[in-house]
Amino acid sequence: MTLLDILLSGQLLFSALLLGSLYALVALGLNLVYGTMRLLNVAHGDFVMVGAYAAYGLLTLLGWSPLWAAGLVAVICALAGLCIYELLFRSLLSAQSSVTRIESNSLLLFFGLSVIVQNTMALSVTATPRGYQYLDEIYRLGGVAMTGNRLAALVVALVACGAVGLFLRFNVFGLALRAVIERPDAARVVGVNIELVHRVSFCIGFATAGIAGVLVSMMQEFSPFIGFPFTISAFIVVILGGLGNIFGGFIAAFLLGALETYGVALTSPNLSSVLLYGVFVMALVLFPQGLVAHRATR
Repeated sequence: MTLLDILLSGQLLFSALLLGSLYALVALGLNLVYGTMRLLNVAHGDFVMVGAYAAYGLLTLLGWSPLWAAGLVAVICALAGLCIYELLFRSLLSAQSSVTRIESNSLLLFFGLSVIVQNTMALSVTATPRGYQYLDEIYRLGGVAMTGNRLAALVVALVACGAVGLFLRFNVFGLALRAVIERPDAARVVGVNIELVHRVSFCIGFATAGIAGVLVSMMQEFSPFIGFPFTISAFIVVILGGLGNIFGGFIAAFLLGALETYGVALTSPNLSSVLLYGVFVMALVLFPQGLVAHRATR
């Protein structure tokens, strides 16, 4: 297969779109939490893992379809996020600390939370990878072969990202949330309920991570320790898109999905992690403010 054949491959394009949509969904929650509160949630990927296990449990114990269970998983993760906010971060944010102090303290708190979640899950269900078959029929569109679960995951991820994007652009509360991301002091002056925005950001962020976990569980095996790669991918997307820039994050997610998909096709699947971390380092060095950061700072 020539380089041109690889670049024009519909199969690779579908894979890049799928991977990019998952990255966009995972990074969305991370970006909301950081943008509104400057909290570095290094435990974000662990709630992708929680969503995967929740979908698996609802399927095996109650016979619920993962797609139907996604709504309940989103609610469970949102409530978990709300509890975490009230117990761990409300007092930190109300202390009027500097941004640097908030970031450093949140990094330590979320790191501890990540260790607790991972090891609690490993002790509860063991570290043995789990998986299940769901919508594994193969469909063909031209020269592109895709399983039903991958097609469903693409559609759900795009719809979820689109719904949140429309909420942020056209809903009054969504506009208030964007105002807190861009100008928190000005938003407070004009009467925006900052604490309510923080709660909603936590709920949306953790809910989208849970939905992403459901989609991941439909397509691959998972274990209590799958969260870290998703956290790294989400941070790359946030850095490329600009910290707190939600719509820039969507663009960066699909760019990362394309870079990883076509990079693996041109090199080797064994180099997937090398490509991912290589992009991470280059993003930090070359684009510390993000590719489209001017929109968030204008």
